[in-house]
Amino acid sequence: GSGARPGGDGAVLGVSVSVVDISEQVGRLRRDAALDAVRDAVGRTLDVDTTCRDLVEALVPDYADVGVVEVVDAVLRGETPDPGPLGLEVPLRRAAYDGIGQAAHPVGDVRTVAPGTPYHRALSDLRIRVLSLDDAPWADADSARAGSLRRIGAHTLLVAPLTVRGAVLGLVSLYRCGDSEPFTEADVPVVSAMASRVALGIDNARRYVHEYTIASALQRRLLPQNTAPQPAVETDHLLLPGGDAGHWFDTIALSGARTGLVIGEVSERGIHAATTMGQLRTVVHALAALDLEPDELLARLYDTAARLAEERAQLPQSDPLNQEPLAATCAYAVYDPFTETCTVASAGHPAPLVVEPDGAAYVVGLPVGPPLGTADRAPVAAVSLQLKEGSLVVLHSNALRGHAQPTSGALRQALLPTDRPMGELCDAVARALPDDSELRGAALLLARTHAMPEDRYAAWELPYDRSAPATARRLTSKTLADWHLEGDTGDATELIVSELVTNAVRYGSPPVELRLILDRGLTCEIRDGSTTAPYMKYAGAVDEGGRGLFIISQLASLWGTRYAPEGKTVWSEQAIPGGET
Repeated sequence: GSGARPGGDGAVLGVSVSVVDISEQVGRLRRDAALDAVRDAVGRTLDVDTTCRDLVEALVPDYADVGVVEVVDAVLRGETPDPGPLGLEVPLRRAAYDGIGQAAHPVGDVRTVAPGTPYHRALSDLRIRVLSLDDAPWADADSARAGSLRRIGAHTLLVAPLTVRGAVLGLVSLYRCGDSEPFTEADVPVVSAMASRVALGIDNARRYVHEYTIASALQRRLLPQNTAPQPAVETDHLLLPGGDAGHWFDTIALSGARTGLVIGEVSERGIHAATTMGQLRTVVHALAALDLEPDELLARLYDTAARLAEERAQLPQSDPLNQEPLAATCAYAVYDPFTETCTVASAGHPAPLVVEPDGAAYVVGLPVGPPLGTADRAPVAAVSLQLKEGSLVVLHSNALRGHAQPTSGALRQALLPTDRPMGELCDAVARALPDDSELRGAALLLARTHAMPEDRYAAWELPYDRSAPATARRLTSKTLADWHLEGDTGDATELIVSELVTNAVRYGSPPVELRLILDRGLTCEIRDGSTTAPYMKYAGAVDEGGRGLFIISQLASLWGTRYAPEGKTVWSEQAIPGGET
């Protein structure tokens, strides 16, 4: 301020001037504003790149003219950083850049830090430092970065390591250029607080990425890796990228050349979702091997889910899983190529979409039961539908329900024409679906159905008398010769057929039917009108009978019994030498 003091005659006797230096106050306000901006912007997401971008956008241009964040490359993949100073061999990836001029290296560039530079020293002693760039003796060690700084007129560098619990996550470099006030030691405490917040945000994001990576890897390992081809059904699947939801699907080869189609979804996320998914998937496989009908299989699956939910409730209150209810959905379908029928049941899962060869489509009219894990245990009803040759059965996640409408949905349009290779159909669906966050991780199981090829099976009705075993052996021998399966395979098959037919005539009721199927193996089926279950006996040394099923169990890879309203079918499956089918 200034002022003049007049004399008695009006003449000016002198001038007084007062000056107040407010630069320190302005600097403090600028630092406080920058720290508040970082606190407001950083740490809102669990994404490393977003966290780094939020930092530089909060600081440039109000606090710094240029901001750069570089992160240890392994941290971006979710790996746990080693404690202590960072070695020269550890690469950093440029995660964020903002400011004037053109950067020496683009965002995404991965490289190690040049030795002897301020960046290397900060990563070695883990200290924040302010340096003048007017004289940069390290310029030759990092000529690309030094040249870029000269071009933008940078005069001051503030470099801060990003550390958490003694481990280095990355590096923040802030520059002031041209007429901007240089950084001073007064900026060090403020930038230290900023670096701590950013480092904590990056570490939280790293932990999330780490868990997500484990959950995704576990989920993918639990999904079928390869599906064995079958003569009467073609299958393929689509798993949309992203997300960590517990979606699973399966194609299960069943007895009698039938195929089980499964799709399910767990409402949880992360490791817990993958664990629950694996438990339910394993149970479905075990139950499917018992030749249960879809509604009966889901009834048993309800029991399993109830037991899992009860186990959760018994966990300690401190366990996060104790507070997480078990909720899942599942749809199970069985396709029979001999009758060309598909039987479906659902526990809270959307009904499948069927697209016929001529383009007509419909959603299966299925009474959907309650989700797994809920207290509601209403009976689940199965529905059987007749399929046309070449029909597509589309089982999909809940998130795709809106896209599975028969007339306007994206799925039907993408699946036309239906006779393309299965891989092309899945690719077409992936292209047709929008890039929506709600669809990430969603799954789709696609099956194209056919009738069983006539050259892959033979069936006869046998007389219900003592001549039936001999007749069955003769018919089997001729058929195996046509299939070029004589020798040891033929002898074993004739013995299996003879024992099965003998049991059917002795303990069953007419009609008795024999069917041979050349599928992934050689299957022998004997159907009779009785529902009495056969069981294995261990005959004594002098017993003349009682060894039938025991002999079959030794000769066949698998054997079992499945039931129908009109009787039962006892079947055995043998591996074919060389795998030729």
